[in-house]
Amino acid sequence: MMRTPIPHHPEARISRTIKALIAIALAATGILAAQPTAPAHADTASTASTAFTAKGPVGWDTLRHLDAMDTLPVGVQTKQFSSFDRQQQNSDWKYPCLRTTSSGSCVIAEHSGPGEIDAMWFTSAEGDVTGTGNITITLDGQTVLDAPLQDVVDGKLGAPFVYPLVANADQSSGGVYIEVPMPFRQSMTVTTQNNPQYEHVTYRTFADADGVATFNPADPANDVIAKLKAAGTADPKPPMADTSTQSQTLDLAPGASTAISDTYGPGQLTALSLVLPQAKMVTPTSVTDDGRAFGPNGSSTFTVAIDPDNNGVRLTRRYDPVPPDQAATVSVDGQQVAQWGPSTPASFGGWAEESVELPASATAGKSSITVKNTFVSSSEDYNEYTYWVDSHVAGSLSRTDTVDVGNAASESAHHYGIVGQTWQGTSTYSDPLDATQQEALTRAQQILQGLRVRITFDGTRTVDSPIGEFFGSGLAVAPVNSLMSGINPQTSTFTSWWPMPYLANATVELYNGSGLTVTGSGTVTAGQSAAVGAALATGTIGYFRTQSHSGPTTANQDWTYLQASGTSKFVGVTVSMQGPINRSYLEGNERVYVDGAHTPQMIGTGTEDFFQSGWYFNRGPDTNPFTGDPAHLIAATGCAASTDCTGAYRLMLDDAVPSGSALTFGIQHGPANDVAADYSSTAYWYGTAQPQNHQTDQIATTGGTPLTDTYEGTDGPQTPVTADVLTSTTPQTLHLTLNPANRGATIIRTSDQLNGYQQAHVTVDGQPLPDWLEPLANPYHRWLDDTYLLPASVTAGHTTITVVLTPVRPWTAASYTVLSSC
Repeated sequence: MMRTPIPHHPEARISRTIKALIAIALAATGILAAQPTAPAHADTASTASTAFTAKGPVGWDTLRHLDAMDTLPVGVQTKQFSSFDRQQQNSDWKYPCLRTTSSGSCVIAEHSGPGEIDAMWFTSAEGDVTGTGNITITLDGQTVLDAPLQDVVDGKLGAPFVYPLVANADQSSGGVYIEVPMPFRQSMTVTTQNNPQYEHVTYRTFADADGVATFNPADPANDVIAKLKAAGTADPKPPMADTSTQSQTLDLAPGASTAISDTYGPGQLTALSLVLPQAKMVTPTSVTDDGRAFGPNGSSTFTVAIDPDNNGVRLTRRYDPVPPDQAATVSVDGQQVAQWGPSTPASFGGWAEESVELPASATAGKSSITVKNTFVSSSEDYNEYTYWVDSHVAGSLSRTDTVDVGNAASESAHHYGIVGQTWQGTSTYSDPLDATQQEALTRAQQILQGLRVRITFDGTRTVDSPIGEFFGSGLAVAPVNSLMSGINPQTSTFTSWWPMPYLANATVELYNGSGLTVTGSGTVTAGQSAAVGAALATGTIGYFRTQSHSGPTTANQDWTYLQASGTSKFVGVTVSMQGPINRSYLEGNERVYVDGAHTPQMIGTGTEDFFQSGWYFNRGPDTNPFTGDPAHLIAATGCAASTDCTGAYRLMLDDAVPSGSALTFGIQHGPANDVAADYSSTAYWYGTAQPQNHQTDQIATTGGTPLTDTYEGTDGPQTPVTADVLTSTTPQTLHLTLNPANRGATIIRTSDQLNGYQQAHVTVDGQPLPDWLEPLANPYHRWLDDTYLLPASVTAGHTTITVVLTPVRPWTAASYTVLSSC
């Protein structure tokens, strides 16, 4: 093997002033100047400190100690299994099973070594996951969950599997999720009885099992559930002992700035609240209806009651006008008497209604008729949601029947039938706004998008974001009950509870770019803590940061939520999207690249899926502690003509994505970055400028065969990569160079993933570690960069180590890259 040593990264230089502050903070807490391996963090219930291992909080502690969210973990990675289309052709339901068991069950996630399952999401059949059957989760050889998935997300198992730790499709707008953190020390496997179609399993891997206890399903975690149920209304962090509050009345002219608070530390900002009376909620009337559609050679029939004294009957259809040119003939008792359409394309999106007159020659003297609609044309299909039947009697109309398509009872009562069905589901649209509502919405949007919160910590501004997205809704003043922020439209109150540490000083400002004079008030709460200062000074925790930008999407490029260097941890995002009325921009998948690896550690199945919903948010707006779709606008309700606007947020708290040197968190717009749209997003993250991971070695294998192929995850033109790949069934010995100051290391293997479930036993200097198991396979994009975490117990203080990989199954490698965590 050929090795290319990489020089050690020079130590970052620290100013004399900051060094003095560090010394004061460390002395105040009795922490030695050397960086600790177990981070100390302010105990928010007292002046003592709560210690976690270098990986930070685990299991329920991630939600019990949200004050420790700013921890920058060592020896932790966040990854995801999903059903994404391996061919990248938007068929994100073809590949849910990593393997199939002897009993026919579908394995959707599997890992060897310690870690934690953090978030699971599923959808099928418009959100009905009954067909998935049982979900079985096995941790460390113990079955901790084995029950029908639909029962689990409906909360039928009881705590901890109750809302909002789980949610069904009605609660999460078309998708179902499980957000119960489930740690394991040795292994995990997740299976479903049947093919789940669309799914994600987001999990963390740990370099060691220190501080990890296997998930106990008998623990109801009632305190966590209570905290989540209060999301958006109260600070979810335990209280700090020494806090103070600063308030400021706002009368802010266009283009002006004002400071709300100026706080001196060390300490932590714990809450920020704004009351903005001009930002009012506008609530259009929305209607949710279920329906069906049929295509060429298709038809629907139903029997309805009419008045026998009728002089003709008016039949009215509610439909979705987005597919243009919908046309169908109408027959009564076998006689063709009318035609629907062709419909015109929708100019705004929303419900449409159309009526046809059924002549008296086909209806007079009858108490019931059988109606048949037969497909003539459509750009997609002919859809129907509700039919109303009005009989012409004595010069007026009399409502004699209603057919609710998609409703089982109504369909049965009307002998409804359909041939050639192409779709069945639920849609939600709103009625148009009147002039007064539109004016109020426009004013609110100016404030949400033009008023910016700016926060400076220790001389560096790390937050500069529009207030709408900062608090969770950039399109409208809508209810937000997120765990870390809330919007109360009734009182025009915006509040956030992100923990924001600082060493010397924190200043919160508002800048008014709205074009309106903004009045109201602002309040900031801060707590003093030497322990927080010490942790920040040593790099154990990071500064709170946001990354906000807006503009048109670029063809063949992901929209970037976060592009960060140094040490970082992504904890959430709020996004505002505007695109075609058919909402095809929502076909885009999230993709996350970490520390220079070319393979995404996360690849999703769709934009609304990332926000744990489904079917283009088919139940309409929702707000939950971790995810939400607070606002959906069309032209009639505040979006531009011929476009659709969607706002959404997702918090990733226990499933936060850490990085030691570089992080790119992006999402496609459309199935292949091919749908033009306008996006605005605000990502929430913690970080420091200094990288934690430094490349200290790289080894290329020898004696392999050439492979020319591509990596998964890149749309548009792809550049094939050529390298020699060694396939081995005998032990491989790697002599790796490390920085002796390391706190663990990461090995990145570049390999051929033609065949999945490659596995090798691992030893370091003769000490056995968990197997390196890689279930992934992709014959269409064969290059794979996967990772293995080495704990500090076998690397710390070493300049070189000997790693032996003994294949259990054929093992492929083109090269190994080593990152030392320092």
